[in-house]
Amino acid sequence: MNPDDPLLALLACPLDKGPLSLLPEEEAEQALYNPRLRLSYPIVDGIPQLLPSSGRKVSADDHERLLSRLKASAT
Repeated sequence: MNPDDPLLALLACPLDKGPLSLLPEEEAEQALYNPRLRLSYPIVDGIPQLLPSSGRKVSADDHERLLSRLKASAT
């Protein structure tokens, strides 16, 4: 999945129904991130895993690091 994929605008978090952000490619694995709930959803073989049970809780330190990377990739 790439940042220009039109599907990305349609995807939403299964828990709060809000938008998700595609994490930058330098992460170990591709994932979508919900900064409001601090949940990361993996993308496996190009398919986002958006079941509530697939969300991985992100620590406060990782959350700040991910937010800074998302801001840097947006510019």
